[in-house]
Amino acid sequence: MNQDGRPTTSPAAAGEPAPPDEDAEPKLLNRELQWLEFNDRVLHQAIDDRTPLLERVRFLSIFSSNLDEFFMKRVGGLRRQMAMGIDVVGYEQVTPESVIWSIRQRVIPMIEKKASCYRNDILPALREVGIHLLDYDELTEAERRQVRDWYRHDVFPILTPLAVDPGHRFPFISNLSVSLGVMLRRFEEPEVLFARVKIPEIVQQWYQIKGTMRFVLLRQIVRHTLADLFPGMEILEVLPFRVTRNADVEGDHEDAEDLLAEIQQQLHDRRFAPVVRMQIGRNPSRRLLKFLAEEMEIEERDIYETAGLLNYGTLDEIANLPLPEHRYPPWTPVTPPRLRDRERDVFAIIREGDVLVHSPYESFDDSVERFIEEAAADDNVVAIKQALYRTSGDSPFIPQLIRAAESGKQVAVLVELRARFDEARNIHWARKLEDAGVHVAYGVVGLKTHTKITLVVRRESNGLRCYTHIGSGNYHSRTARLYEDVGLLSCHQLITEDVVNLFNYITGRSTQERYNKLLVAPHNMKRRFMELIDREIELHSPESPGRIIAKMNQLQDHDVIMALYRASSAGVKIDLIVRGFCTLRPGVKQLSENIRVMSVIGRFLEHSRIYYFRNGQEDPLLGDYFIGSADWMYRNLQNRVEAIGPIEQPEHRSRLWRILNVALNDQRQCWDMQPDGTYVLRRYAGDDADSSQAVGTHQALMRMALESVQSTDGPESR
Repeated sequence: MNQDGRPTTSPAAAGEPAPPDEDAEPKLLNRELQWLEFNDRVLHQAIDDRTPLLERVRFLSIFSSNLDEFFMKRVGGLRRQMAMGIDVVGYEQVTPESVIWSIRQRVIPMIEKKASCYRNDILPALREVGIHLLDYDELTEAERRQVRDWYRHDVFPILTPLAVDPGHRFPFISNLSVSLGVMLRRFEEPEVLFARVKIPEIVQQWYQIKGTMRFVLLRQIVRHTLADLFPGMEILEVLPFRVTRNADVEGDHEDAEDLLAEIQQQLHDRRFAPVVRMQIGRNPSRRLLKFLAEEMEIEERDIYETAGLLNYGTLDEIANLPLPEHRYPPWTPVTPPRLRDRERDVFAIIREGDVLVHSPYESFDDSVERFIEEAAADDNVVAIKQALYRTSGDSPFIPQLIRAAESGKQVAVLVELRARFDEARNIHWARKLEDAGVHVAYGVVGLKTHTKITLVVRRESNGLRCYTHIGSGNYHSRTARLYEDVGLLSCHQLITEDVVNLFNYITGRSTQERYNKLLVAPHNMKRRFMELIDREIELHSPESPGRIIAKMNQLQDHDVIMALYRASSAGVKIDLIVRGFCTLRPGVKQLSENIRVMSVIGRFLEHSRIYYFRNGQEDPLLGDYFIGSADWMYRNLQNRVEAIGPIEQPEHRSRLWRILNVALNDQRQCWDMQPDGTYVLRRYAGDDADSSQAVGTHQALMRMALESVQSTDGPESR
């Protein structure tokens, strides 16, 4: 083992992807390592000095939060597989243990890069604009007095030092909490004792010196005032540490008689799950470290030393400072042109033709929220059905659905209790809805319901008419301003008939498996996508080359990847815009040389799923377009309830074509994936610094949104 804790085995032996071998059977890249490649692209946003300063600070927080979740979910899952005696994971035929070591090899340089960025780039840049993040030792005497006064009044009463001795067991260390491990003894006594002090999370983590932009970290304040907690004791050694616990605690939902109770038990189990990572500061006390490792039953591979902060999530407090000049310019989503007339009801507008909404460029509030709001208030609406995967605390959907139920409408809501890390929140909403008389379902047994759909049934002059929303994003008002998503409002009879049947499957356990227009997982979606890929192979010719463009969050399904390899070998040109991890290996001769994989990272989180197949048509607008909630992942295609809908109106296809091509031509935010799984950031080489290629996807699409409003209503309407 090397000095940094990494094994001396070769990358291939440790589970890292080997260089492509043209004579070998096609292999996939490792999912976990490709996810880390994605998070490295996120970290680059903090390093890139073209990013506004406070946004760089926030990207440090986002990178660290992503890594926390990765350890909880993915490393936790690998640890659970090891405990179950599973020897091989994935199609690479590698062991869980070797993957964990490969993860460590990749993570250590990343956290070193993060610490270097914070110390050498971010802190000096903040100082240049008057923001000082200080060590306790850098405070003046007057500032220390101010800090101590605040500490004694607002922090000291909360602190609870917990000793470990024959009368006191080792304390429970909560997930993602920062603590100080303290070795101490009574003066002139030889016995060495241990105590743990948890840094309280309910207090601001960066104390701001009054009247200044000078800040000091709460952990440092507590560290330098430990004598107040242990009067009469000699403090020998102090070790700050932070633990991450396994969140991959799965219950047997197939056999659970009460899914709600099962999820609540899972939340309890997760809280006390094994530790999968312990973060510590540099140059730790070996005695303290050994003691903590033994008590928490962790090994050397689970311990990560880092310079700088233990919890970079605290930097959100700095990123939120009221300094707009150091943030992205404010963006107000535009109202979709066809929805600008508030005098007309939304249902009359939809009857004139489908409405395609692209958030956050277009307003989620003025489209999807308005759809539900008007449905709840409309006396002619008799039923509302909605699938809630995630929603926000200030969401208007919950009160509107309750309002609709209380007014006598039939309201049915699918609340997915297994939306990871939102389980407790979703249990709260489920109970609130049930108390108001809403019919609440918890999904299909054995499957997670991930689809984002709503159905409104309205009584009209010629009978009942159904309206639907099919989207790629959650019904979450806050993330709708940060996540890029697409959605369709429609009353197309064949589509709404499919949505009716899909809700019957979700809430009523129907055996419906045939659909007119929708691609529905786990029924027909994977088969239809495979057929669409195979059709491109069949229709491909030098005169009419096949073409596939697919935009998604991540790509991992083995069968889909093999089909894409076959299409590439047949000459079909394939562009994959994959924000997150991709286990397909592009650009390999005689395998995937016609496949490009790219990733767009920046201001907004790329979240939409858009699929295009040329279908032998010369005009790209005559090909097949689909949008919806599903990635090309095994879990989405086989283990979840998902819906993908067709986009058939020419003007909507034109918009999707433009959206895809903006990303394909991006020379500012786009990364190109290499055959070995690494990524290279594109650099603009042209002369027009104001072109859409130079400014990047997000800026270009904001411009397009503003232009669409101007071209429809004129500049005075803005």
